[in-house]
Order: sequence, then C-alpha cells, then structure tokens
Amino acid sequence: MMEWLNKLLPTKRNKKDKTNQSSQKALLIFENTSEVIQAERILQKQGYKVKVVGPPPEVRKGCDLAIEVPVVEIPGIINLLKTQKVEPLDFVSFSEEEILKPVDLFHVKDFGEYLMVRAANMKITVDKRTLTIVNVSGGGCPDVPYLASILVGLNLKHSFPPKEKGHTLCGYALHLAYEKAKELLCSE
Repeated sequence: MMEWLNKLLPTKRNKKDKTNQSSQKALLIFENTSEVIQAERILQKQGYKVKVVGPPPEVRKGCDLAIEVPVVEIPGIINLLKTQKVEPLDFVSFSEEEILKPVDLFHVKDFGEYLMVRAANMKITVDKRTLTIVNVSGGGCPDVPYLASILVGLNLKHSFPPKEKGHTLCGYALHLAYEKAKELLCSE
C-alpha cells in the first residue's frame, strides 16, 4: 500500500517546481478495456470527475485506454476500486506542464453537410441537418460490423449508446465518438 503512496510524494524535481499538487493529474493504467469501463462507471457513480484518455506509449502496460484523475484523489479512488475488485495495474502522476500527457482521443472533421468524429480508431459520421448517422467505420474488433449495421440510419438523438451493445475497445471508442458527436450537434 505504501508503494503507491510514495508515488504521490514530491520528488526533488517536483520540489523545485512551483507546481501545486492540486493541479497535477494521474493516469490510472489498467490491464484491459473492460476494467477501464468498469472503473469509469464506478468512479462517476461516486461523483469523481474522470476522463478516459489514451495513455502515452511510454506508460502503456496492457490497455490502450487509461483514466485521468486529479492526483490528490488517488488514495480515495484506489481504495474505492479495491472494494469493487477493479484495481489498476499502476498509476502515473504528471503536471499539466510536463511532456507526459495523455493522447487526445478525439478528432473532429466538418465536411459541410456532415460531421465526422473520430475517437481512437473509430469514426462516426452524422448528417448535420437531420442528425442521421450516415457512417460508422474503423477498428478491427468483431462487434464493429454489428454496431455499424444497427446505428447507420438512426437519428443521433434517439439512437442507443454504442457501449450498451458493444463490448470491445472498438465498441467503447465508438461510444466515445458517439457521445462527442451528440455533445457537438445536440447541445442546442
């Protein structure tokens, strides 16, 4: 238990920095996507502000997703996840100024009539006027063709969240793209 607590203590480099620990972030590193999804759900349900991100290559240990949290909340988060039997493999703390930053999962491309949102390797394209999902592409997971076949043609406002029917990294990435598209197009 003290092993992870020692990671929170300032290093010599951090003592010289004026960086306040409250502005520091940490990445929770998990073995697989399923654990990331479970941990995100548990933490959000308990009111923690978390963000699913792509970890930088130098800290990946199993999964291509990680959860970004405020470093000062690590003790409570680790304890909560332990009680739910969803423990991260590790965590890495960093400040906003450090080079070690999570990879941005989202890329948005406006094609005039259409908006394409990419999250990781999955893309969803929506007709901006009608909010109809016109294309789903990317990934190589077995649930992608199924998700594409039931999402294309549905209205973005009235369709189902892809994570309800997808169970892979690609399905989860598609869900993130779907949520971002809804945020951008349905917030009016």
